[in-house]
Amino acid sequence: MTQFAVGIDLGTTHCALAVAPIPDAHQDSEPPHVIAVPQLVARGQVEARALLPSFLYCAHESDGPQALPWDANRRFVVGEFARTRGIDAPARLVSSAKSWLSHPSIDRRAAILPLGAPEDVAKVSPVEASRRYLEHLSEAFEAHFGGVALAKQEIVVTVPASFDAAARELTVEAAAAAGIERLTLLEEPQAALYAWTLAMGDAWRKHIRPGDVVLVVDVGGGTSDFSAIAAVDRAGALDLVRVAVGDHILLGGDNMDLALAHRVRQKLEAKGSTVDRWQHASLVHACRIAKERLLGDSAVDSVPIAIASRGAALLGSTLRADLTRDDVTLTVVDGFFPAVDSNARPAARARSALTQLGLPYASDPAVTRHLAGFLGRQAGALAEVEGFTGRSDGSLLHPTAILFNGGVMKAASVRTRIVETIDGWIREDGGAPLRVLEGADLDLAVARGACMYALVRRGKGLRIRGGTARAYYVGIESAVPAVPGMTPPVSAMCVAPFGMEEGTEAQLPPHELGVVVGERCTFRFFGSSVRRTDAAGTLLDDWRPDDLQELPPIEVTLPSEGRRDGDVVPVRLRPQVTELGTLRLEAEPVRPLHAGERWRVELNVRPTA
Repeated sequence: MTQFAVGIDLGTTHCALAVAPIPDAHQDSEPPHVIAVPQLVARGQVEARALLPSFLYCAHESDGPQALPWDANRRFVVGEFARTRGIDAPARLVSSAKSWLSHPSIDRRAAILPLGAPEDVAKVSPVEASRRYLEHLSEAFEAHFGGVALAKQEIVVTVPASFDAAARELTVEAAAAAGIERLTLLEEPQAALYAWTLAMGDAWRKHIRPGDVVLVVDVGGGTSDFSAIAAVDRAGALDLVRVAVGDHILLGGDNMDLALAHRVRQKLEAKGSTVDRWQHASLVHACRIAKERLLGDSAVDSVPIAIASRGAALLGSTLRADLTRDDVTLTVVDGFFPAVDSNARPAARARSALTQLGLPYASDPAVTRHLAGFLGRQAGALAEVEGFTGRSDGSLLHPTAILFNGGVMKAASVRTRIVETIDGWIREDGGAPLRVLEGADLDLAVARGACMYALVRRGKGLRIRGGTARAYYVGIESAVPAVPGMTPPVSAMCVAPFGMEEGTEAQLPPHELGVVVGERCTFRFFGSSVRRTDAAGTLLDDWRPDDLQELPPIEVTLPSEGRRDGDVVPVRLRPQVTELGTLRLEAEPVRPLHAGERWRVELNVRPTA
């Protein structure tokens, strides 16, 4: 039976599925092709479309069954009809589940979505919402191939490069709940570059040469993701190495939809209309659809926006306003992509002591300022890269080529603004203008690239090397006498250096460490995208705020079997980066009570309450 390489783009606003047969060792591989996903597009109407919108509608009893070819009695909707139903019933719509999946301050396994929904709505967790998207893709695959199980294929699921280890682990958990227990994770910018090389064929080597640095700018529905990939010379052969990854920035199309909804709301209120919370939610969804039309179709100058009025006196009436191309240009291009200097940095604003539960959106909406911060912070990223022959000095990282990805990048005006802005920075720093890598499919590149990566793992193409996108550290509390008002100082020990390859283990030098067993204790972890030379075992007693970022802590009770609760057991640490790219830390007793005694901690998220 034919086995398939499968790439899954589990996106914030859309999902996609690409497949290719896995060839024998001496056969050439077929290019990945996208499978159209059957989904409800209107009440009782099923169509197969290339994109599955990442929206979940929690149907009311009065909606009746939401039948699909493989499930006539389904009580929820995933995909296009869920998105359009959300305009009329936003209290029942789950969106941006992927952004919630990366939220460090909530229990991502708790049923909290849709946020603020009435009691009669069956809420789901971010993990559960992600599971349902993956399950729908799995069902579509099996329907397409006559019952062939997706779970038995070679599967690659994409995640943002900036996803921390916790969000990656939760993605794996959602996949396992959908029946996909064997998979590999791939960073979305790498997938986009794999797809571009696939589209270009052998000609891609004419566009990327040793000494080049490809900047991948991926602005999608929920996040802005930046990665830098260097082309290096390894024994006369071209090799690609991912050298830098930006922070996880919740800034994307969702923010732009909110800004456009605010603009339309002002138009409605100028006419004397009032817009309540749920009408505003409907307005956001309507503006999302209008934005996509105005950015993607040059023949359209305005799109009418209509949302239902509320209240008995207004039953059946609607509130109407137009969203124009000028509105989108002023709000999206000038508001989110302003022309700024290279030394610009994202502005931080003071936060209120009390705030509603919601996504931790970036406080500065200017993507270009975040981009300037990324290139400035990674100015020295190329200095230690073996085989790199290009420029590695300057006040910022110098990309020589740029590849766009993500739905927001469909707008030519946005792409032009980004290129002009970066060219200005590079020119001031003595560099050459950017080359734009054309030919990317901004909707389907990530799925195709993920499928291509599954083939590359079988030796069918050039692999982009990278390893961990950050260095990881574990917090070690000092043993000091108790002092009123003073907490014991914490050191940070590097357990996974920057670029540590998946499926490898780091060797730590001897340290006198102990773990507490039989009592609830907290493991503190840190990550750094700038400390690129710290070796495994490097101990930091102090650091600058920008050097390390603390990750969500893990609270566990390590079993005490044969020991007393509260004992501090001397241990050796064995850090591993799994094949999935998550960090695993094993504590092995110096004097074990029995063969195989050890404790394992996975860097994932658990409730801290």
